[in-house]
Amino acid sequence: MGRRLGLTISPMKTIQLKPGKERSLQRRHPWIFESAIAQGQADAGDTVRVVSADGQFLAWAAFSPASTIRARVWSFDEAQRIDAQFLIAACASAVSARARFDIKSDSRRLVHGESDGLPGLIVDQYGDTLVAQFLSAGAERWKSELADALLLATGLSKLYERSDASGRALEGLADQTGWLRGSGPTDLVLQEHDWQLNVSIVTGHKTGFYLDQRDSRNKFSEYTQRLKFRSVLNCFCYTGGFTVAALKGGAAHVTSIDSSGPALEVAAANVALNGFEADRATFMDADVNASLRKFGAEGRRFDAIILDPPKFAPTISHAERASRAYKDINRLAFKLLAPGGVLFTYSCSGGISPDLFHKIVASAAIDAQVDGFITERLGGAPDHPMTINFPEGEYLKGLVVMRK
Repeated sequence: MGRRLGLTISPMKTIQLKPGKERSLQRRHPWIFESAIAQGQADAGDTVRVVSADGQFLAWAAFSPASTIRARVWSFDEAQRIDAQFLIAACASAVSARARFDIKSDSRRLVHGESDGLPGLIVDQYGDTLVAQFLSAGAERWKSELADALLLATGLSKLYERSDASGRALEGLADQTGWLRGSGPTDLVLQEHDWQLNVSIVTGHKTGFYLDQRDSRNKFSEYTQRLKFRSVLNCFCYTGGFTVAALKGGAAHVTSIDSSGPALEVAAANVALNGFEADRATFMDADVNASLRKFGAEGRRFDAIILDPPKFAPTISHAERASRAYKDINRLAFKLLAPGGVLFTYSCSGGISPDLFHKIVASAAIDAQVDGFITERLGGAPDHPMTINFPEGEYLKGLVVMRK
C-alpha cells in the first residue's frame, strides 16, 4: 500500500501455509500451528493475512511469535476488518448468546475464547463485576478495546483483570492482575440454584470460581435428595461448592478434602452462609490419595463420592502420566463406595478426551473389582460452550457411575 491522507499505511503482513496445511482452516478450525507455516513473520498480537500455499486467502489471525499455536483466527471473512468495531460486535454477540442459555445464577461466563470468536479471551460475570483473562497475544494487543467493548455490551462499569493463568507464559506474556475499569469489592457472594457461595476475584482459582460446574453441583444435589445419601465424600473440594450442594440435597454428613487450608476456610464459611449446621461437615487439609487409602484401611464406606481434581493433563503430551493419576484416584474411590453408591468423577484436562476418560474410569473399576451403571455423562455448563468447529472447547467431562 502507499500513502493516504498524508499517512503511511504499512502493508498487511502475510503468513503463508505449507501445502496441505490449509485444510483445518477450511473446516473453520481457529488454530494455526508453527509447523504449518511456510513463511511469514509478525509482531506479537499483529493481525496477519493467512494464505494457502497457492496464495488463496484463508483467514485473518492474531500472530504469536512465542507460541506453538502461532496464530489464532479472528475471522474467515476476507472483507472483515479487525478493529474496535469488530470487537464490539463480537463481544455483543457473545453476551447476547448467554440470554438464550438456561443459567440459574447471577454469575456466568460471558466470553469463552475461541468458542465465541474471541481467541484467548475469557470473561466471567459475578453480579455487577466482570473478570477477564487475556490469555493470547491477540487478546493482549486489543486489551483496552476489548475492555471497553465488554462494558458496552453488558452495561456494567467494573472490570477486573486476572491474566495470571499458565497459558500466558506460553504466549510470552507476563502475568497481569488488577482493575482495568472502575473499582469495587473483590470479595463477592454469588447466587446459583438454591444456594450462595463466597468468591474472591483476587485469590480464587481461574477468574475466582469454577462456574463451569454449576449444573453438576445442582445435579449432585438432586441425586442426594432422590437417593437420600447420608455420607458424602467430596475430594479436591476447593471452596466447597459440591459440599453445599450435598447438604442442600439433605446429606446427613459431608467429608471434604483439599490440600489448601485457605480454600477450606472459605468452604466452612460457605456451609455457614447457607445456614447448615457445622457438625454436618468435616473438612480435611490433606492429600486426597493418602486419605482415600487411609479410609480404605479403616473400612469406611460412603454413599456418594465426588472426584473433581485439578488439571492433570494440560496437553496431549501429558495424557499418559495423567491417565495413571486419574486411574489411581478412581480405583481408590470405587473401593470406598457402598453398594448402590454413586461416583461423580471428572476430568478438566484438555489432553484427556471423553473416550479416554471413560476407558480410564472403566479400568479403575475393573481393578477395584467393582461394576456399575453409567447414569449420566456431564460437561461444562452451557455458558462454557463447545462449538462444532472447535472440539477443544470441551475440556470438562464427567461421568456419574452407580455401583451395582
